Amino acid sequence: MSVPIRLMQNLLWRFVLLFLLGLSLPAAADDSGLQRLYQILPDATTITEPEGEYAIRKAMAGEKLLGYVFETINVANIPAYSGKPINMQVILSPEAIILDAWLLEHHEPILLVGIPEQKLVDFGVAYQGIKADQRVVVGSTKDENAVTVDAITGATVTVMVVNEIIMKATHTVAASLGLVEAQLAQKQKPANILPEAYSPAPWQQLTGNGSIRRLHLLRSQVDEAFKGTEAEAVEKATPDQLNDTFIDLYIAYLNAPTIGRNLLGDSQYRFLMEDLKPGEHAIAVLANGMFSFKGSGYVRGGIFDRIQLRQFGDVISFRDLDQQRLYDVMAEGAPEFKEKSLFIIRDKSHFDPGTDWTFELLVRRQTGPVDGVFTSFELGYQLPEVYFERPPLTEAELAAIEEASRPLWLNIWYQKSFQIGILITALGVLLVILFLQDYFTSKPAFLHWLRRGYLLFTVFFIGWYCLGQLSVVNVLTFVHSLMQDFRWELFLSDPVIFILWAFTAATILLWGRGVFCGWLCPFGALQELINEAARKLKIRQYELPFAVHERLWAVKYIILLGLFGLSLESLATAERYAEVEPFKTAIMLKFSREWGFVFYAVLLLVINIFTRKVYCRYICPLGAALAIPSKARLFDWLKRRKECGQPCQLCANECEIQAIHPDGRINHNECHYCLDCQMTYHNDNKCPPLVVKRKKQQRNKPAPERIPVVQMDPQN
Repeated sequence: MSVPIRLMQNLLWRFVLLFLLGLSLPAAADDSGLQRLYQILPDATTITEPEGEYAIRKAMAGEKLLGYVFETINVANIPAYSGKPINMQVILSPEAIILDAWLLEHHEPILLVGIPEQKLVDFGVAYQGIKADQRVVVGSTKDENAVTVDAITGATVTVMVVNEIIMKATHTVAASLGLVEAQLAQKQKPANILPEAYSPAPWQQLTGNGSIRRLHLLRSQVDEAFKGTEAEAVEKATPDQLNDTFIDLYIAYLNAPTIGRNLLGDSQYRFLMEDLKPGEHAIAVLANGMFSFKGSGYVRGGIFDRIQLRQFGDVISFRDLDQQRLYDVMAEGAPEFKEKSLFIIRDKSHFDPGTDWTFELLVRRQTGPVDGVFTSFELGYQLPEVYFERPPLTEAELAAIEEASRPLWLNIWYQKSFQIGILITALGVLLVILFLQDYFTSKPAFLHWLRRGYLLFTVFFIGWYCLGQLSVVNVLTFVHSLMQDFRWELFLSDPVIFILWAFTAATILLWGRGVFCGWLCPFGALQELINEAARKLKIRQYELPFAVHERLWAVKYIILLGLFGLSLESLATAERYAEVEPFKTAIMLKFSREWGFVFYAVLLLVINIFTRKVYCRYICPLGAALAIPSKARLFDWLKRRKECGQPCQLCANECEIQAIHPDGRINHNECHYCLDCQMTYHNDNKCPPLVVKRKKQQRNKPAPERIPVVQMDPQN
């Protein structure tokens, strides 16, 4: 039976145009970050200009500080599932408590026209009241000290990235403001200096074992550092000055007795240790040369602008009250120094003497009345292990360190280990079916039930439970990533999708696109099961004439090209128009969505009751995208006979998606690898050539010989 061709064509184009036009409507604009700021801090009278590396603003009520305001994109530029960062406005109290985390911008495909954007807004607002140095976990965790927040169903990966963005940016800003400890300092307990680890040591021994580190710069090295800048010609050395010493600088950590007592002498070392408060540390900076590490720019209450320390990514600067003059170096064999100073590292810096740190020497050249160019020279320092010990960590601390130090994508894989295990097992079963397809197709009744069971698994487990629905959006994101900044972490952030894509790529080379479309696509499986039930209920089926059907194949390729062209202009726009796929509605959101999207998805499923997989055959841009690399298929596993097509048309008539041409050829670009034609191929009661062959064999089989019957004489 067939319906009028014009009616079917009109229906198809109306479905596509209706929802593409609907998606072109502009989205409502969000409240600006400034409006939100005044909602959270209604008493604010002044918002300062952005300052510093992280563009932090202050919200003031007169002279009173209400909070710090910053955008996460300036601090933690982490790509989300779309490959682009999500930008949040965070308001942080002076006590390092999050007052608000407000969504400013995102490009997440699941949120563009899928899950309501308000859910992500509410997710950020849920961070109100969390302190910047607390550990926040999406879902559940065994860490009793961690704060947990609920995920958004259907957008787990996105909210895990948002969690990392909010907490990493907030902690970084709070640490830079001195409100909390630096993040890495919490990963291990600070080292304890061993007071008994003292032995007399001359200067040569202390410099030889790394207790004292040296930075020796020639004028030629400094000139090279300014090469290519505006200050290249400023204060440049003459040819005979190139090998002159610019600065010969030494640094040493003084709290360790072997270093401090030998450099300062017993009395001065004792006085220093008595003056230091708990958590404070002292270093010595000694230098000769034409350049002064102290300079003359700092005044009382000012900061030394030529030196600083860096540890855990945090910068430690020194003020005038942190510096003491060092009159003499007592170590045997020590040279004379033009400049000698002792600097105190205060407790608020959370300095860990057992962890590597870097001394930075900043050199500035004046290029104008107030303008200048800076360059820095670094000197790494690692305290020898004989001077300290580190308290052992508990098992809980070790576990927390391991979990916190793992990349985000790896944590997601750990959390989804159950889903991953079941999925990989199921894919292994599918591989067995595919490699042994000749055996399974020779048992059609068993394979029919096996296939139905697998399709149910695909819909319920892969689709509705794991949300493992591949989409053309994945293809567009991958192509753009190749053209711009490819990062594996982006694709590893969703393990189910990654595994399915890896499996699909491999099976395309061996069997073509049909393995995914016929076995692993949740929406395709849902359509097939619904149509199968309709056939069991004897609902009439309609098919287009093959000539029309063949031309309608092109529609999905046109849609794919249109989406790709839009993505070149704007990936976000292409993602909106990719709603021609009903996958988000039917699978990822389980029909919990605006009525227009639900109507579209349900309408496709209703049409599918009467004509199998109309969407897959004529509209699906993902199927078109998978068909293109299927041209590189290495093997032809589907067997055909010379009689196929001429004269036999059985498989062509029985193929429920019309992937077999009237001449008997299988179009692998359209085949969904259901294996129905292979079940017919092996069935000598159904395949006409086999039926003829079997009947010939039966006719030519010789009749069994008759055994003569001997009658017995009853008298004998």
